[in-house]
Amino acid sequence: MSTVVRTMCPMNCHPTLCGMLVEIEDGRVLSVKGDPDNPDSQGFLCVRGQASREIIGNPERLLHPMVRNRRGGDWRRASWAEVLDRIAERMHEAGRLAVATWTGHGVAANNYGMRLTGNLVRRFANLYGCQTWGSQMICWGLGGFGLGLTGVLETSTKEDMGAHANLIVLWGANLASQPNTARHVAAARRRGAHVVTVDVRETEAAAQSDEVFVLRPGTDAALALAMMHVIVREDLHDRAFVERNALGFDELAAHVRAHSPAWAEAITGISAARIEALARRYATTRPAMIVIGGSSMYKGANGWQAGRAVACLPALTGNLGVSGGGFGPRHGSTSHGHGLASIAANGRRPPGDYVIDQMPRITEALVAGRIRVMLLWGTNMVSSFADANQVVAGLRRCDLVAAHDLFMSDTARECADVLLPATSWLEEVGMKATNTHLYLMPQALEPPGEARSASWVLRELARRLDLDDFFPWASDEGMIDAVLDHPATGHATVAQIRGTGGIHPQNVSHVAYPTLAFDTPSGKVEFVSERAKRHGLPALPVYEPLPSSPYPLEFRQGRTLTHFHGFYDHGRALPSLARADAEPVLWISPVDAAARGVADGAAIRIHNERGALEARARVTDKVPAGTVWMRDGWRGVNNLTSGAPSIPDEACELFPFTAGQSAYDARVEVSPEPLG
Repeated sequence: MSTVVRTMCPMNCHPTLCGMLVEIEDGRVLSVKGDPDNPDSQGFLCVRGQASREIIGNPERLLHPMVRNRRGGDWRRASWAEVLDRIAERMHEAGRLAVATWTGHGVAANNYGMRLTGNLVRRFANLYGCQTWGSQMICWGLGGFGLGLTGVLETSTKEDMGAHANLIVLWGANLASQPNTARHVAAARRRGAHVVTVDVRETEAAAQSDEVFVLRPGTDAALALAMMHVIVREDLHDRAFVERNALGFDELAAHVRAHSPAWAEAITGISAARIEALARRYATTRPAMIVIGGSSMYKGANGWQAGRAVACLPALTGNLGVSGGGFGPRHGSTSHGHGLASIAANGRRPPGDYVIDQMPRITEALVAGRIRVMLLWGTNMVSSFADANQVVAGLRRCDLVAAHDLFMSDTARECADVLLPATSWLEEVGMKATNTHLYLMPQALEPPGEARSASWVLRELARRLDLDDFFPWASDEGMIDAVLDHPATGHATVAQIRGTGGIHPQNVSHVAYPTLAFDTPSGKVEFVSERAKRHGLPALPVYEPLPSSPYPLEFRQGRTLTHFHGFYDHGRALPSLARADAEPVLWISPVDAAARGVADGAAIRIHNERGALEARARVTDKVPAGTVWMRDGWRGVNNLTSGAPSIPDEACELFPFTAGQSAYDARVEVSPEPLG
């Protein structure tokens, strides 16, 4: 007799996670389908979610602890006692400040939005006193940094957008990253809302848009400044809102006079007339909502400047604190009133010479030999860090690299000494949180082989390291209850949520900033930021060109509907996703392809001063001349990208989240790959 389990999809497409019904019989998954009673996804489940059934029973799963005596050598099966003793011994030998932890999306497959395992790893690192860093720097942190300087971090919900927005600007927001937001965009459009996409290529969102603006990579801030120029010049700003709720308008108005649409046309590649029309539409359509990109649009030395400038637009037009206005769902954002208790024990971290939360400094520490033991949790570090060749060189200098994961990854293949088999989303209890709800993820299967949860592994290491109060709870459910103990959840418990069908609404506002108290020292939107100035950054929003390069093509990467994040070996361990994305494919314009003798479907070589990658060409007019684009995650992609810092070291701790992202800039050349 089969049973149906209500849970959540183990792909982390935040902020729009999807409910899932899993049919199980005799330890096998018979089917997965969307949960029609899930208030966030309403039965929707994309191709990534459908592929999750291939995790269970997958022959590529890691089922036993494995060790090898040298990298590149043969793996042998080991006992848990052997591998845990080895890790603890190496940690003792290295000393706590030469030990580091790094987490990826794999640890959040059954707790995204709650950050249960991520904060448990941080608790371990804090109590032990080793190096640890926030993984937001890989993803949304740099964009959040720019938005935060202006003071606009909260987002309104997709439901508010669908019901109330009369203009939706999908600015760098590809619906492949948050697919069930698309339903609410479509609902708004049926009401008569106008939908605009701004991106470096024609994304999946373009099909749901009334207008599409394809701009040159790294020029979002220039477009936003030119829009502000028009709004101020034509007196389209909301004077009353600005006077009450913003600082520095006079300085901003003077500043944007020099940033005309004609100026921006030469930079962005968008005509001055279209920029003027977009600015007028945005300023005169109320309410207007911007759904801003969560990650890919900030991959550049000037990436944070896009968030900083775009965040000024809703303040300038009075589109904050109102239904249908402000910013819509964004990766890493939260609704007004959202909150959880912390188990991270940040206040108990002992003093020490810690490497700051800055990606280039982490790479430098690895290469310099400062890190001797690296504990990796659900992450494919060498495919997600910029300047990956240096990361590999640094990891190979470590005395020991241990990887806890479901599947082998590039990092494990190339750099690990110890493999720790992890549990999947159905094999341990968890809970996910969207911007509006909490969802219980019950354990439905026993772990295969000797797979163990991160919680179990951390407890065993803590016992060997004499961290007596690392896990003060009786069970994982007790740990979850500790995180839920917050007014935003109504101090809910696992038992309570289980008793109500596994779904629990949070005490949050669907509208961001209903009290008009913003995330700045002044409590107002800051067109002029003294915080930025104190940390060596421009006080006003600016556009700064990307670094020059002798290579002619601007390389960008992003997401597709068949791929998301680095877990499951970047999707390659799941057969249906591996078939859909069989090899690296580069989007290149017909003009650029013809100039290089590259035909559609041809083998090509992408290269620059840092490295090279073999791929196949997709010749398409959906990407403009001068820009090339590829799905992220392929091994070798980040051999091409710059590991230089995007912000000064001293600015990395301005916010509770980590913003110290490498630049990820890459200009490249593309050449036909010779036959044979």
